[in-house]
Amino acid sequence: MTLQTVWFLLIAVLWIGYFILEGFDFGVGMLLKQVSSNEADRRAVLTTLGPLWDGNEVWLLVAGGATFAAFPEWYATLFSGFYLPLFLILVGLIVRGVALEYRSKYGKAQWRQRWDIAIVISSAIPALLWGVAFSNIVKGVPIEKVNGHLEYTGGFFNLLNPYALLGGVTALLLMIAHGGFFLALKTDGEIRKRANSIGQKAGLATAVAALLFFTWTAISVSHKGVVLAGASLAVVFWLLALAANFKGREGWAFSFSAITTAFTVVSLFLAMYPNVMPSSISPEFSLNIFNAASTQYTLKVMTIVALVMTPIVLVYQGWTYWVFR
Repeated sequence: MTLQTVWFLLIAVLWIGYFILEGFDFGVGMLLKQVSSNEADRRAVLTTLGPLWDGNEVWLLVAGGATFAAFPEWYATLFSGFYLPLFLILVGLIVRGVALEYRSKYGKAQWRQRWDIAIVISSAIPALLWGVAFSNIVKGVPIEKVNGHLEYTGGFFNLLNPYALLGGVTALLLMIAHGGFFLALKTDGEIRKRANSIGQKAGLATAVAALLFFTWTAISVSHKGVVLAGASLAVVFWLLALAANFKGREGWAFSFSAITTAFTVVSLFLAMYPNVMPSSISPEFSLNIFNAASTQYTLKVMTIVALVMTPIVLVYQGWTYWVFR
C-alpha cells in the first residue's frame, strides 16, 4: 500500500469522524425549536451539546489540513471550484458558534429567539451543502487542463445539479434523524418523546432518499460493486437504528446511526478511488491520489506525526465524551 493510498484512507476516516460527531450537532441544532415548547426545553437541548460541539469541529480542521498537506492539488481545486458553497458553510459554522455562545449572554426573550433561529438555519445550511459538495465530487465536475494545470472550469450552478441536490437532501435528513436519536438518548420527558418521534419520521424519509441516492450513484460510477456493498451495509444498520428507536433503545439507535454514516462515507470515497476529484470532461483530466499528492518525503513526515498525535487526540476526545456521558 502506497503512502498516497494511506493518506486517502486517513482523510476518509477524518471525514467519517466529522460527519458522525458534527452530524448529530447539526441535527440537534435543526431540531432546537421543533422539540422545545419553552425556554427551559431549549436550554436543556443546547446543554446536550455544551461540552461537545466545538471539539467536534476539530475533525473538520484536521481533515482540511490533512488534505492541504497530503494532496495540495486536490485542496486547491476543491477550494477554488467550490468557493461559494464552502464559503457559505464557513459562514454557517461561524454564525452557529456565535449563536451557541451568545444566546444566553443577554436576558431578553427576543434576543434568545433570534439566536435560536440563527442556530436552526446555520445548522441546516452546512448539513445540506456538505451533501451537495460530496455528491459533486463523487459524480465528477468539469476539470480540464488550463495553461498546463488541471483546473475546475465550471460555475456555481454546475454544482446545483439534480444528483447533488438529492445528495444534499439525503445528508440533511440523515443528520436530522441522527440528531433526534442523540437528543432522545440525552434527554427525558417530553423532549425525549418529541425527539424520538421526529427521529423516526426523519429516519423513514432518509431511507427513501438514500435508496434513490445510492441507486443513482451505483449507476453513475465505475466501482458499482463497492457502492452497492457499502450501501447494503448502510441500509441494514439504518433499519436496525429505526427498529431500536421505535423500541425506545436510543443508545443502540444512535450507535447504528453512526455506523450507517460511516458506511455511507466509506462508500462515497471508495466509489471514486483512486481519483480524488473525477473530471466529467475526460478521465485524463481527473485528479487522483498520485497527480494531486505531495512529495514522498512530505507524506513520510506527515505519517510519523499522525502516528504520534492521532492516538492522543482520540484519547482526550474519548475522555471528554466519557466525562460528560
